[in-house]
Amino acid sequence: MLVSIIIYCVLGACAGVLAGLLGVGGGIVIVPMLVFTFGWLNFPPEHIMLLALGTSLGSIVFTSISSSLSHSRRGAVDWRAMLRISPGILLGTFCGSHVAAHIPKQALQIIFVVFLVYVVSQMFLGKKPKASRELPGTLGMSAAGLVIGGISSLVGIGGGTLSVPYLMWHNVEMHRAVGTSAAIGFPIALSGFFGYMLAGLSAQNLPPYAAGYVYLPALVCLVTCSMLTAPLGVRISHSLPVPKLKRCFAILLLCVGAKMLLDIF
Repeated sequence: MLVSIIIYCVLGACAGVLAGLLGVGGGIVIVPMLVFTFGWLNFPPEHIMLLALGTSLGSIVFTSISSSLSHSRRGAVDWRAMLRISPGILLGTFCGSHVAAHIPKQALQIIFVVFLVYVVSQMFLGKKPKASRELPGTLGMSAAGLVIGGISSLVGIGGGTLSVPYLMWHNVEMHRAVGTSAAIGFPIALSGFFGYMLAGLSAQNLPPYAAGYVYLPALVCLVTCSMLTAPLGVRISHSLPVPKLKRCFAILLLCVGAKMLLDIF
């Protein structure tokens, strides 16, 4: 149990740095690492992926608060855009978590790996979407939020890998897009957290200390450490070449994805 707690704490510290540095919420690392850890702890196989997704989103609730406030102090959060996209985010993420509860475990893992490949390709290529338009009104933003929230709930992330390109496509400057994405991560994580918790209330054979599809010991460790390290990630993002760091991070993700594929097949 002590080893698993140390693992959760290390994951939380990494997630906090990643949330501030890349605006990705850390879930892209937390989910596969929780899958490996829960498997090592012999959790019921049918619940492992759902527990990883729900716990990841629960931790991002707190990570996003710390990260977005740090970005906000630097004037890097468009709160108006965040509020306009939130209705769609809340609905999409909540519905997505209930859909995930009815998808076979292997299919969920394949969805995650496919998304991982997308993230890695974006990081290696370093392409930025061509800014060719302004942000739409509340209806258009909510529609985008519905898609971003739905996908984010299926892969247990704060949505940064989707919302940052979307914002940049609409003429939002890079640092401001990352800061706003961190703030958008809050409604994504909050809705997904409650969605997975409610979806798992009737599930049988869950491990002790699980609240639906949220594993509380892991959540506490992740939250405690990520809240401490998120401001560090923000400081790094304003002083280091983020594109180069992203490519190094992509190599790590590639290894993680390969391991998940081996476990699936």
